Amino acid sequence: HVRKEIDAHIADRFLEAVWREALWLVRDGVATTEEIDEAIRMGFGIRWGQMGLFDTYRTAGGEAGMRHFMAQFGPALQWPWTKLMDVPEFTDELVDLIAGQSDAQSGHMTIAQMLTARDDNLVGMMRSLKVNNWGAGAVLNAHEATLRAGTDLAAHADDLEDVSAPILTVRRSVPLDWTDYNCHMNEARYLQAFGDATDRFMALIGCDAGYIATGGSYFTAETHIRHMDEAVAGALIEVRTQVLAGAGKKLHLYHEMYEGKRLLASGEHFLLHVSLESRRPSNPSVEISATLERIAEAHASLPLPDGAGRSVGQRP
Repeated sequence: HVRKEIDAHIADRFLEAVWREALWLVRDGVATTEEIDEAIRMGFGIRWGQMGLFDTYRTAGGEAGMRHFMAQFGPALQWPWTKLMDVPEFTDELVDLIAGQSDAQSGHMTIAQMLTARDDNLVGMMRSLKVNNWGAGAVLNAHEATLRAGTDLAAHADDLEDVSAPILTVRRSVPLDWTDYNCHMNEARYLQAFGDATDRFMALIGCDAGYIATGGSYFTAETHIRHMDEAVAGALIEVRTQVLAGAGKKLHLYHEMYEGKRLLASGEHFLLHVSLESRRPSNPSVEISATLERIAEAHASLPLPDGAGRSVGQRP
């Protein structure tokens, strides 16, 4: 609730202050509208979105908290950093008021706990932005594409040095937001990792974004995941993919997830090629069929994985 009658809403006052400052920055040629929006989206916008204003500055003060922050930066209120120079007098009473309210607000947490929560929240927010390739998420996507280009993750089947071996389709670290209350990777993230491996394999055989835009793709019809060991945040995991069958409309993949030499999980997936117009099974392009059949033929000489074809509840 609002403790005193004011013009507009509390949030509107903040918006108006930022708006006025932004107008000055543009007018004076300091920054463009795009540069200002980027500064907000990549900086204080996401920090404020999960921690607000005062808790952000409380953590900036380190373990000494808000009082230390104000003592350090309070004199800057008199510096011409902004066009909004009508500021309250920086007095001991103001410091006591804000520091006291800050203690009441967040004094139940240590600064270390607040920083951990902040970082976890920021990671989650930025990763959610990746889905729409927007803001900080777009930056992450571009960075990860650069990282992939510098690894032995092949872009196309023709780039594979040895097509007869299981194919590396995922290499990544386990992010914080993939873990759960048991402090290990959540079961849904195993499916995501194996789904990413399937997507990578599809791209290898030519079923990439360009092909999908023409109206053809693969749909997953059946999945079976086994969990053999744990993965924790920061673990470097790899997924290697074996083609059990690949001909006509059908694609049968077997993924194994490793951390080093330690087998963490397996995922067996059966897919059908479909027409995105009719949503019914259809034959893939001649090029995709040829590439898939070449890999399937090479993998036919590999031993059948121990977990292939298993049903739920079978003993090892």
